[in-house]
Amino acid sequence: MIPFTKFHGFGNDYIVIEADDLIGISDVGAFARAICNRHTGVGSDGIAIIEKLNVDRSFEGDDSARDGSLDKVSAVDDADFSCRIINPDGSEGSFSGNGTRCGVAHLYHFKKWNAEGLKLKTLSGIKNYRRLESDDGAYWFLAEIGKPIFDAGKIPFIPGDDSGYEVAIDIDGKNYKVVPLNVGNPAAVIFVDSFDFDWRTVGRLLETHERFPERTNAVFARVIDNENLEIRIWERGASETSSSGTCSIAAAVSAAVTARAGRELKVHAPGGITETIWRDDDEMLITGKAEFVCTGEFNFVESVK
Repeated sequence: MIPFTKFHGFGNDYIVIEADDLIGISDVGAFARAICNRHTGVGSDGIAIIEKLNVDRSFEGDDSARDGSLDKVSAVDDADFSCRIINPDGSEGSFSGNGTRCGVAHLYHFKKWNAEGLKLKTLSGIKNYRRLESDDGAYWFLAEIGKPIFDAGKIPFIPGDDSGYEVAIDIDGKNYKVVPLNVGNPAAVIFVDSFDFDWRTVGRLLETHERFPERTNAVFARVIDNENLEIRIWERGASETSSSGTCSIAAAVSAAVTARAGRELKVHAPGGITETIWRDDDEMLITGKAEFVCTGEFNFVESVK
């Protein structure tokens, strides 16, 4: 029996498991497919595997993080914990804004970490988290998650003859203008006037498009005004999701870099609103919450090959 905790960030739900509890599981991908299944498992948009690193530090913080500053946290080089994100299809993601936030919330919820600041090691680098507030199982965090990458080779993305941030991509015989970038994982943002079309099919085809060799998150964004965006999400390895921290910041950065909106935006997804800042020093910040759902044990028996 594998103990787990379930949290969600604006409906984007993740199962959090401590690494020590997976000792003896040889195929983490198979485990993820089993526990994430919404019919025969617990059901989730992925799992976050948390592991304590050999670092002991304390942090005396204040509310200055609300203005988009995490300098005190950033001054510490070593991470406190690591977090692996495994998608429902068994593939490993390089980063998830909501998934890691759920992992960090787990640590606070069970009093495994009490300092206001926490540094988390992920496949896409160390991310900085600041707890803003908590209330009855809901935890709000400001996260500093790195700088956006537009270099095609580092997204990764196979470029064409286009120049500029938006490029033309043929999807099922139709031409779409797409902003490819990496915000911890690959993203492809398409700006639309409305969501009154089959964006799920377009997202599914874009996720596995040949120009994205490691697949991509597909984000459809509608500009409301200079401070607000609305999005729909087709997430790599998870299909449609109600919210995503990385997809939210990808849409926000894409809107700013194409002069559609400002650098501080509220991104409205079906599950809720993620507050985003793309600072002048290129650093991306997202503010959102993670809410406790339940805890339990999952019976997983590995198949014998």
